[in-house]
Parts: sequence; C-alpha cells; structure tokens
Amino acid sequence: MAKKDTQIMLSRDVSKLGRAGDLVKVAPGYARNYLIPQGLGVRATTGILKQVERTKAREQVRLQAEREEAESRKTALETINRFVIRKKVGEGDAIFGTVTDRDVATVIQEASGLEIDPREVTVPEISKTGVYEVHVKFHAEVTATIRVQVTPGS
Repeated sequence: MAKKDTQIMLSRDVSKLGRAGDLVKVAPGYARNYLIPQGLGVRATTGILKQVERTKAREQVRLQAEREEAESRKTALETINRFVIRKKVGEGDAIFGTVTDRDVATVIQEASGLEIDPREVTVPEISKTGVYEVHVKFHAEVTATIRVQVTPGS
C-alpha cells in the first residue's frame, strides 16, 4: 500500500526530475530523505504555490517582451532586405574565400545599426557572385530571411 505522493517545488535543477521552480510529485521518502535535506526542494505549501504562479506570470511577460523585440528586429531587417558584400573575384565570377556568418553580421550592423550575433546567422555555401538568401534567427520562433548580394570588389 503506497502512500500518496508529495508535491515539491524544486530549488535547483535535478536531473531527470525537473528544473528550479518546477512543481513535481515524488514519493514521500524521496522528498523527506533526499530532496529536502539536500536543499534541492521544499514542500509545496499554499504560499509556495502562489509564489510559483507569480514567477510563471512574470516569466510569461518577459518571454512575450523578448518575442516582440525579436519581431521588431526582424521587421527592421526585412525592410532593408538587400545587403551588399564585396569580395575579390576570379575567373567565372568565382569569389576568393567564402562569405561567412561574421561577414553577414558585420554588413547588417553597418547598414542597419542592429547588433547581430554571428551565431544567429545561417549562410548557404556561397562560391560565386550573385544574390543569396540568408536566415537570421532572433528567437526560437522568429527568423528573418534577407537577401545578400555578393559583388566584385576588394
């Protein structure tokens, strides 16, 4: 005959159980003998449950603001849409070297003033002059698609 599970709010991340702030149901012995003495969690009382709700509400507001910021950055980039990168060109419009995510991030910053992390930029393999589509990921749900023109230059 098993006792009823105990609800615990985790104080720290616990592998295979949850992250800090999560409410989890565990066996009473696990809570009493391990989680609570190790400082990994506290018994979920009414006050703790209200605190969790307030924290979740603040997190939702923060995530929404983050997403709106990403949307505005996407709109700003897509308004400009065409960025020009100059590369040395050899025979048959083949460029020397490659166009890297860092090159694209630098050109975007010069043209729009937006600071872009090169790790957010996905550049296709570019070996000739021409116009290419490049993706800039601002948020898990927000990705801008811009056009980069590679032209002969120094």
